[in-house]
Amino acid sequence: MEPLGKESLILQYIRINPFISQQELAEKVGISRSAVAGYIANLTKRGVIKGRAYIMSDESSIVCIGGANLDRKALSKQKVRLHSSNPVAVTESCGGVARNVAENLGRLGWQTSLISCVGDDHEGKWLLQETKLLGVDVSGTWTMPGERTGTYTALLDTDGEMVISMANMDIYDRFTPDMLAERWSHLAAAKAVFVDTNLPAESLQYLIERCHAEGISLYVDPVSSAKAAKLPERLDGVHTILPNREEAEVLAGMKIETIEDCRVACKQIRKRGAGSVVVTLGEQGICFATEDGFEHFQPEPVEVVDVTGAGDSFAAGFLYGMAAGESFTRACRLGLAAASLTLQTERSVSPLLQAERLYHMIEA
Repeated sequence: MEPLGKESLILQYIRINPFISQQELAEKVGISRSAVAGYIANLTKRGVIKGRAYIMSDESSIVCIGGANLDRKALSKQKVRLHSSNPVAVTESCGGVARNVAENLGRLGWQTSLISCVGDDHEGKWLLQETKLLGVDVSGTWTMPGERTGTYTALLDTDGEMVISMANMDIYDRFTPDMLAERWSHLAAAKAVFVDTNLPAESLQYLIERCHAEGISLYVDPVSSAKAAKLPERLDGVHTILPNREEAEVLAGMKIETIEDCRVACKQIRKRGAGSVVVTLGEQGICFATEDGFEHFQPEPVEVVDVTGAGDSFAAGFLYGMAAGESFTRACRLGLAAASLTLQTERSVSPLLQAERLYHMIEA
């Protein structure tokens, strides 16, 4: 792994703890306190940080746009039998791809805001309250009278693998381009924008085209094979798209059965205008293609408790790395580390997620 520069490492620890002392920074980075003071002065002069508590500039924020749902998981107590009654244990939690990514980023110490819509109901109020408590700015999310908050229900087999999922996302049909335009100042000032495809097709096209026109780094999660079809043919302006195998098949118009198939599919998706493509392959890890070439990474083996949320955690870890100035390869490894933590918990977002832990995992 390529070593992290001293300045980048100092910024990393400041993001983890904005109140860290210069002496603590010196001990962690392995340089003198006076050298740390010099780095801090230079970062402050350049506007990267602002004064005491090392408050990061607005350009360090990431905006997440898309789903904020109530997640219900039904874990079967025996091997699932279709067309039959299955005994399950049911849990409820905050969910939604964009919301999960925002929570992950918040846990990693990144300034994050969520732009979504919820119903004027108990579930919507609870979602916003819980997400706000986790450090995510939810002031850009609309509460829509007369609408029901989105719900996602997954049936999991005894090994934690999803058998089937059911989604009620009708509320997102009302997420119009005008609503995005209304919040555009948040997007324009951000370090990066992440969007999932819960938005209507016309809103996705508006977002992609305007981000392209204004040079805003846009990251896209296609969410599902059905929703991936809502993306416009031209993906110019998308910095990176993050499909799983099935979604990549839809985007590339081909079956993916081998790593070579994945390489070809990535090439086809990049022909549509996306700058880079990262395909998540579950136990087979990830494949990614950039202008510099194609790579395949195997994940570290872990005991899987529940696969739900692992893709969202990967996206957040990857985004974190990219926004922090890491190389594309290193950002992918941070994403894999974040996903592995989530795979080992029943929750959609791992409570163990910390930036320092991710760096320790990829450098071990």
